[in-house]
Amino acid sequence: MTDTPAATPAFDPAASLTGEFVVLRPLAPSDAAITHGWRHGARARYLNAAAPTVEDQARWIAARPASEVNYIIALNGGPAIGMLSLVNIDFGNRRAESARFLIGDEASAQGTPAAVEAMLLLYDLAFERLGLERVYGVIEDRNQLMVKWQKYLGMKEEGRLRRHFFMDGEFHDAIALGLLADEYRAVALPRMRGLMKLGRARAAGPKA
Repeated sequence: MTDTPAATPAFDPAASLTGEFVVLRPLAPSDAAITHGWRHGARARYLNAAAPTVEDQARWIAARPASEVNYIIALNGGPAIGMLSLVNIDFGNRRAESARFLIGDEASAQGTPAAVEAMLLLYDLAFERLGLERVYGVIEDRNQLMVKWQKYLGMKEEGRLRRHFFMDGEFHDAIALGLLADEYRAVALPRMRGLMKLGRARAAGPKA
C-alpha cells in the first residue's frame, strides 16, 4: 500500500523548500500559463507530451494526487524559472521518483547554481525529511546531457527500458537511474556542495 506525504508529520506538502539561490514552492493552478509555455518549449522536447491548452494544464495541476509533490523553481526574490517533482512516493518501500525537472527560463537562471540547488533541495526532502531509501528516475535516451548531468550528481545507471516512450512518431528507449540514501550522503551531497561553492563564487562576480 502506498502512503501519502501527509502521513509523515515532519513534512508539510503545502510548504516551500527554501535554499540560498532558489525556492521550491508548491505548483498551483495559477502556474498553468507559465508551465504550459515551458512544456511546449524546445527545452522540454524529451519530456512526456504536454497538455494541449492552458486550461488543460490547470486541470492537470489541480488533479495531482497526494502521492506526489510538484514544485515551481523560483529564484530567491526573483522570477519562476522551472519546475521539479517527486512522484510515486511510497513510504512502505521508502522510495520515490524524481521527475518533471525542467529549467524553462534558462536566461534568468544563468549565473546561479539554480539547477543544482533545486535538485539538492529535492534530495534533502526525499532522504532527510521523508526518510526514503531510494530515489529513481527515467530519462529519454536522446537526452544524453541530462543523463550525464544526473550521473555526475550521483545517480547510477540501472538499466535500459526498451521502447519506453512514444515521441515524435516513434518509440524511444529510456535510461533508468537510481540513487540510494548512502550514495546520496557519500557521493551526491559532496559533489552538489562543491558545485554550489563554484556557483556561489561565480554569482558573486570578480573581486574589485
